[in-house]
Amino acid sequence: MHIDLPEKRYYGIGEVAEAFDVNTSLIRFWEKEFDVLKPKKNAKGNRKFTPQDIKNLQLIYHLVKERGFTLEGAKIHLKEDKLKTLSTFDVIQKLEKVKAELIKIKNQL
Repeated sequence: MHIDLPEKRYYGIGEVAEAFDVNTSLIRFWEKEFDVLKPKKNAKGNRKFTPQDIKNLQLIYHLVKERGFTLEGAKIHLKEDKLKTLSTFDVIQKLEKVKAELIKIKNQL
């Protein structure tokens, strides 16, 4: 899944939920379930996600929504094979970007 977010230091939960096309409640739930997600919270309690949090969310989204892992299975997979999972996920992301560019070029012809 390719998400389009502007280059920023912090993203609000609404921006993140819209980019992933999920509800904000799902993002909050994943934050409680997965230890790798640690968004910053301001005095009012608003969550601000860093680019690293966005990458972790992409990985979780890929495992749970696209590959069909259960939450427990995704947690175990992240703990045991994190490096292998990250390298595979990076390759998939790069291929999806190439595919999106090729489709863009095709539509311009």
